[in-house]
Amino acid sequence: MNPYILAILLFGLGLGTTITFASSHWLLAWMGLEMNTLAIIPLMAQHHHPRAVEATTKYFLTQATAAAMLLFASVTNAWLSGQWDIQQMTHPLPTTIITLALALKIGLAPIHAWLPEVLQGLDLTVGLILSTWQKLAPFALILQINPTNSTILIILGLTSTLIGGWGGLNQTQLRKILAYSSIAHLGWMILVLQFSPSLTLLTLLTYFVMTFSTFLVFKLNKATTINTLATSWTKAPILTSLTPLILLSLGGLPPLTGFMPKWLILQELAKQDLALTATVAALSALLSLYFYLRLSYAMTLTMSPNNLSGTTPWRLSSSQSTLPLAISTAMAICLLPLAPAATALLTP
Repeated sequence: MNPYILAILLFGLGLGTTITFASSHWLLAWMGLEMNTLAIIPLMAQHHHPRAVEATTKYFLTQATAAAMLLFASVTNAWLSGQWDIQQMTHPLPTTIITLALALKIGLAPIHAWLPEVLQGLDLTVGLILSTWQKLAPFALILQINPTNSTILIILGLTSTLIGGWGGLNQTQLRKILAYSSIAHLGWMILVLQFSPSLTLLTLLTYFVMTFSTFLVFKLNKATTINTLATSWTKAPILTSLTPLILLSLGGLPPLTGFMPKWLILQELAKQDLALTATVAALSALLSLYFYLRLSYAMTLTMSPNNLSGTTPWRLSSSQSTLPLAISTAMAICLLPLAPAATALLTP
């Protein structure tokens, strides 16, 4: 893609998110979300591959539907209460519709079906943008409206953690596994949203760091299926031995970074007398852990058959910059000791 066009599109992505962040009026927020969607569409379809075009079309249709729902709900809210302000959502009907529209935008279960399909059709770089940056603007709005209907949030959260775990069990494609991992993590964030918005933000940030690191590892290895991971020993042995730690951090095992948000969320749910919800969430994390372990096993404990024609492409050095990968990997593995500092910042 032409670098000037790429720069304009990335600028549009950033601007759309910033407009949504800065807006207090529903129309402005909607405009920011639309800019976001329209800026990423050429990036998604840039390879002109049938799968990429299909993924782009699916993404466009779901995002347009969600944006239309959001616009409808904000107009309804203005009609019922005379308020266009995002933080003045008093009527339960538009609040519920907006919550569901934003859930569709980020891919929460049970309205998640588009996310694995779309991610599967994209290359890893655009998939990374879709899994991280594109979640920021809808999350800013969800945090601002502070939904009053707690039941719908808990149902969305629990369904997402369960479907995110179950859906990934059967997959062999890495991008689909990452999509289900994304759904499960979003479920955890939504579960605790009404009790501790700052904890949701912390979970979102740690998820971003771990996902960034995972995508960069797969990109360095040019891996798109589980079987391709077995060839990574010959390419980057040290990175291959560190990758299981990143994956287990995504699964939420101590003493890795990913344990911190899960631990704090379970603690918060227990404080709110939601012991059953916390138990179901913790058990659903085991489902996700299974497919992270499967990836780790494929990557470190299986050797691919080394024939002469197969060894040559593995020896080529990658042109990818390794500094972002090094920083994000260190953060994805080592940040658990900062948990006391995080909790001190979270408590008002």
